[in-house]
Amino acid sequence: MPKPQKHVLVCVQGRPPGHPRGSCQSKGCNEVFQAFSNEFQQRNLWAQFLLTNTGCLGPCHLGPTVIVYPEGVMYTGVKPEDVGVIIDEHLMFDQPVERLRAPADVWS
Repeated sequence: MPKPQKHVLVCVQGRPPGHPRGSCQSKGCNEVFQAFSNEFQQRNLWAQFLLTNTGCLGPCHLGPTVIVYPEGVMYTGVKPEDVGVIIDEHLMFDQPVERLRAPADVWS
């Protein structure tokens, strides 16, 4: 496998209802991960990019959370309909999607 250009990490952390930290799972992270997987498949991106589901990435209250490396850009509040934009702008053209970036006090 050639070295991927970028690595997309999608938090799929689940916690019990009412947990004080919340969880990305209760905010729809599984649908976000599936949307990335579907787009990677449809666009034949698996040779260029790596996609991984992860445990907690930190800001549970702002999830679903996605991080793109090697840039280390964190996105919060990602919805399935945002996935195509992240791929089109960030993965393909190295332009982070500013409206989805985590607040500076969360990830700088």
